[in-house]
Amino acid sequence: MKLVIAEKPSVAMALAQVLGARSRKDGYVEGNGYIVSWCVGHLVGLCDAAEYDEKYRKWRYDDLPIVPECWKHKVLEGTKKQFGVLKKLMNDSNVDEVICATDAGREGELIFRLVYEQAGCKKPMKRLWISSMEEQAIKEGFASLKDGSYYDSLYQSALCRAKADWLVGINASRLFSVLYNQNLKVGRVQTPTLAMIVDRNQKIQEFQKEKYYVAHIRFDEMDAVTEHFQKKEEAEKVAADCSERMCEVEKDEVKEKTIRPPKLYDLTTLQREANRMFGYTAQQTLDAVQEMYEQKLVTYPRTDSQYLTDEMGESTKALIQMLTGKLPFAKEMKIQPDVKKVLNSKKVSDHHAIIPTMEVKKADLDALKERNRKILYLISARVLLATADSYSYESHKCQITCNYHTFYLSARKIEQEGFRTIEKQLKQFFGIKTEPEEAELDIWEGKHYGPCDSFVTEHDTQPPKQYTEDTLLSAMERAGNEELTEDTEKKGLGTPATRAAIIEKLIQSGFVKREKKNLVPTNDGNVLITVLPDEIKSPKMTAEWEMALNHIAQNTETADEFLKGITDLMQELVARYQAISEEKKSEFQGKAKGEVVGKCPRCGAEVREGKVNFYCSDRNCDFTLWKNDKFLASQGKKMDKAAAKKFLSKGKIHYKDLVSRKTGRTYEATVEMADPGEGNVKFNLYFPQR
Repeated sequence: MKLVIAEKPSVAMALAQVLGARSRKDGYVEGNGYIVSWCVGHLVGLCDAAEYDEKYRKWRYDDLPIVPECWKHKVLEGTKKQFGVLKKLMNDSNVDEVICATDAGREGELIFRLVYEQAGCKKPMKRLWISSMEEQAIKEGFASLKDGSYYDSLYQSALCRAKADWLVGINASRLFSVLYNQNLKVGRVQTPTLAMIVDRNQKIQEFQKEKYYVAHIRFDEMDAVTEHFQKKEEAEKVAADCSERMCEVEKDEVKEKTIRPPKLYDLTTLQREANRMFGYTAQQTLDAVQEMYEQKLVTYPRTDSQYLTDEMGESTKALIQMLTGKLPFAKEMKIQPDVKKVLNSKKVSDHHAIIPTMEVKKADLDALKERNRKILYLISARVLLATADSYSYESHKCQITCNYHTFYLSARKIEQEGFRTIEKQLKQFFGIKTEPEEAELDIWEGKHYGPCDSFVTEHDTQPPKQYTEDTLLSAMERAGNEELTEDTEKKGLGTPATRAAIIEKLIQSGFVKREKKNLVPTNDGNVLITVLPDEIKSPKMTAEWEMALNHIAQNTETADEFLKGITDLMQELVARYQAISEEKKSEFQGKAKGEVVGKCPRCGAEVREGKVNFYCSDRNCDFTLWKNDKFLASQGKKMDKAAAKKFLSKGKIHYKDLVSRKTGRTYEATVEMADPGEGNVKFNLYFPQR
């Protein structure tokens, strides 16, 4: 028997269907020589500091840095049952081979390997590596399994990432929490990301607006402007001199310009586009495209490539033909795609770009969730755009003279609309306004206009804009690249697969808040970045760490070298920060503490209200009730102050008006807080006995 282990039950069921495993058991499916089972995300993780030594339950400077000599792992709370199923199957005498079928990426590799090792499995291991959940792709993947050892370097990279996050999170958080007598959570990637948001906000706060004035001359569609004037009367004099006068195009600098079609989507560019067009968060986009991947409608989402492999040319032509007949905004288009533009095997690493699958042809698109449907349309339209003609035009930079005053005008003459035709139809379909461009004028040197209207407009210099998820994702992707050339390997904060979660974690931790589309630091976020050293909050250093992890995966750098660098940094920080001045401490002591709402069920300390949660005031305790608790939200309730007080005093709340997610009807039940003793609080639902 061959044991196949997927990352999620839904993926396992899709694999079992193709493999012919039909017999449902408790925690797995069996049949046709296969047993197909699954993880539920991470089943095994690194042990907490206190599990190495009981003394680490208290946070003390003298214990730092904490660096395990031998790393320990544990089965995570809430996943013990499924781990037990996998351990039993892995050690079953009938199983002679184990196939890793978790997501084909760094974290998927880590999820499987930790379970494999924790279960003490010694069976031969193979790896399924696919970019689509279509039946043919699954069959081809199982026909070309690779030995698990081929991915040993990828596993080491993933394990190094986990250990590095542990070392920075445990040591830096404890060091600065002890020094400032506050619970300060420091993350290897989230803290540098927060630093970028804080830095941008600081520049906006410090920005001093300055007024300036511009004189215009206008005739029909021509609108030419002067350079900026600091004084209004100077601009008004120019406007008066040119009123009802003729003007002449004195210089016309003409250039042929060509804009190539956009590349196919990788995850980051898709998240940016969905945020720009629809306001979706990066996490919402990832969740939607992941769901459609499992529905076989799109290919693997967590990719950093924007190309397809060279052998996908014919299948891409067939895909485009199908899409033009299926997509509501593309049915009238006359398209002659050039698929060579999107083929480049050298620029495809683990997975190719995100594209729709042929399963879209059979799908009822109207039955999809609205968000999923919109994102599927984006992905589909990008295939049409990327294979379309370039947009070309004649650019005119004109200098215009009117009564001895100089004005400037930019214009263009479009020669080929190319991919812009598809782009405009897509935006029109979604009801999105297109950005204004330079005027399209028939203009040349020596041409006269007039008599012209003239007027003056008043303007303010503009500060930098707050980050949106679109621009922050772009900044995270480019972090550390300032001095790199086009051909140099890029760095970046996090990976396409983790950036959405980093942003969400910053918001849940109360360091960042959303203001419409903008991401703005809270007071806690500003203060945290103010007191942390550059090494911890440096986007450049963290981007270099991420590049080192890629080198480990490529077997060009060793895990020991990387972890030694992280450990040396922690030791240096502990040695440098032995004490903090009273002035520095006062930066935190001046902060108002939240209202006390009850006693912590874990340690008995006060639970206070924060911006996004109700938290234990003892920094050694991680008890938290989140205001956006998903379980309560799914029942039509929220974790407000009144609910938090009841849970803390009684441990449960009896509701008579909970709402069913399936039917929308109200019902009566008791929600009980089942605190596991560490980690996230769990809730159970009990119905009244009739």
